[in-house]
Amino acid sequence: MKHNRTDVLIALKKAKSLLEKIISMAEADAYCIDIMQQNLAVIGLLRSAHQKLMEDHLQSCFSDAIGSKNKLKKKKMINEILKVTKLYNK
Repeated sequence: MKHNRTDVLIALKKAKSLLEKIISMAEADAYCIDIMQQNLAVIGLLRSAHQKLMEDHLQSCFSDAIGSKNKLKKKKMINEILKVTKLYNK
């Protein structure tokens, strides 16, 4: 299934741009709180991109795998979701 990743790419590109700004701020010895606020904005953008990717995956790849008769494919897909969820919650 073809994925619509426009929103994900926008969030990732914004995060990249903001991260470059944060690096410049740190190199310029900007005020710590200002850097932390920008850092939190990047974290928010990355979480948003992650959420969109997860939703897309669940609605497409995961749904297709669970709907199939292939038990190995179903098990693999469930394990992948569990692995990503554990990594996200660390």
